[in-house]
Amino acid sequence: MCFSASSSFIASAVIGSIGVATLRHVREPRALLFASVPMLFAVHQFSEGFVWLGLDRHIDKLALDHVAFLFMLYAQGILPLLMPAAVVLMEPPGWRRKAILGLTAVGALVCVWDVYGLIFFPSQVFVEQNSIAYRNPLTGDFWISCLYIIATCGALLLSTHRVVKAYGVVNVIALTVAQIVKEYAFASAWCFYAAIMSVMIYWQFKRLNIDIETPNGASPNLRPFLLAWLRPGRSDLVGTD
Repeated sequence: MCFSASSSFIASAVIGSIGVATLRHVREPRALLFASVPMLFAVHQFSEGFVWLGLDRHIDKLALDHVAFLFMLYAQGILPLLMPAAVVLMEPPGWRRKAILGLTAVGALVCVWDVYGLIFFPSQVFVEQNSIAYRNPLTGDFWISCLYIIATCGALLLSTHRVVKAYGVVNVIALTVAQIVKEYAFASAWCFYAAIMSVMIYWQFKRLNIDIETPNGASPNLRPFLLAWLRPGRSDLVGTD
């Protein structure tokens, strides 16, 4: 979605800052993977900056192939497994957790299929209408794409946590817009929108609205278990500001 290497790097820096801020507010290990989503999207946008450099001939063809592979690996291979896995880790026991576990298995299937395709089938990367288009004959299969959407968005929509469900709704809207407006560069456009929406995840962790033990309630635990050193001298007050 970014129109140049510089815009990709700037987006990566902004989203990365959001990612670090989000991790500062994680209070339970089971929420760590979901809280890592903004940071992972920041790294993802950073890799697309190098794809732009390759397409603009600032780095050689071999380097372009490697960074394009990394971008597609996350977007098409890792994400359909990571998202439902992150949601199921936070889900309390019950039918929703079992259903999301099933979607995690679907995501694992999509992950294996797409990684196989990216490794053994040639991919194409090119600029179309100021956006980067990524093509692979195996990962572009219609039914695999349907399973991809079911695994990633379905897990979010099934979550007990209202804020996770809201993130899923916004993702479905972004997915639809990307399909209509940027169908030729769908992977780049949707991942960019999802990265920008990561601010929702930060805001909810900061407000203590993602609590594992009492879904949809404010967390009584004010002390983060991760990155507390980023706020020296204030460990007892972390999360109260």
